[in-house]
Amino acid sequence: MIVVAVVGPTATGKSDLALDLAEALGPERPAATGGPARGRAPAEIVNADAYQLYRGMDIGTAKVAPHERRGIRHHELDVLDPREDSSVARYQDAARADLDAIDARGARAVVVGGSGLYVRALLDEMNFPGTDPEIRARLEARAEHEGRRALHAELAERDPAAAESIGPANTRRIVRALEVIELTGAPYTANLPRQEYVRPAVQIGLDCDRETLDARVEARVARMWDAGLVEEVRRLASPEQGGNGTGLGATAARAVGYAEILAWFRGETSADEARAAIAANTRRLARKQMGWFGRDPRVRWLDAGSPTLLDDALAVVAAADSGSLPRPAEGPVRRSLGA
Repeated sequence: MIVVAVVGPTATGKSDLALDLAEALGPERPAATGGPARGRAPAEIVNADAYQLYRGMDIGTAKVAPHERRGIRHHELDVLDPREDSSVARYQDAARADLDAIDARGARAVVVGGSGLYVRALLDEMNFPGTDPEIRARLEARAEHEGRRALHAELAERDPAAAESIGPANTRRIVRALEVIELTGAPYTANLPRQEYVRPAVQIGLDCDRETLDARVEARVARMWDAGLVEEVRRLASPEQGGNGTGLGATAARAVGYAEILAWFRGETSADEARAAIAANTRRLARKQMGWFGRDPRVRWLDAGSPTLLDDALAVVAAADSGSLPRPAEGPVRRSLGA
């Protein structure tokens, strides 16, 4: 069954649309009241937001609360301790296992999130060869004694495309390319991400003009602030949580909404400045996300503010299911926010 992914900038309503789609793509409603649901198995949602993986990071990540999930099963939420560093490779393994299990149950998977790397790791051909300290140390020693141009010449023999892309001046990337070749026995370029789905999928992007999105961001920050974002960060960052004197690891502490309040706690800014910085950085994040997803011609863009949004999204899914979806180059592309 084709995987449906809802992607795009923050504050465009991805979670709401994912819930609506999961309901609509789940069991058919009985014709008469009292009868059992029939037809399809319940659809399930797979999170692709890097920070919603963390337990306790709820308000600042706009995580859908359990009582608001409409009885729909969710995956990849609250699976990491805030002191842990996230790993795209770990996420890929776990989330792909979720997709396998959902498919085995005969259900539809609805992926939702704005973390572009995580979406691609889940849906696309993307390998993580790992590292080997001994191989890397040996290559770094060779680079120091033989010179990086010698290693680049070796790379040109073993993977000409990689050598052309990297160039002779980037020692770190030359070493990494040769390390991957030695680890995998395959060209370095064979392990680079490709826009090729590992299973049938369709991406629905939510587009929004700048002025409207900025207003949505301001409203979201106000709701988060009133809902207790400051206290959430205070609780997570308390030394009692463990770690290196704080309950937030390096990855979690960089999240928009958390980093700015932590700076306020350290006395670097005021409360008002922290709140303004959250809004400004959220707007910046939205533009970055649109740049990421806007470069993928496979994304089918819909107007986030359309009164027929769910029907429009269901039409995209139906076309994908029937194989009648236009080729990416032929379909409409909307990128209102720019890169």
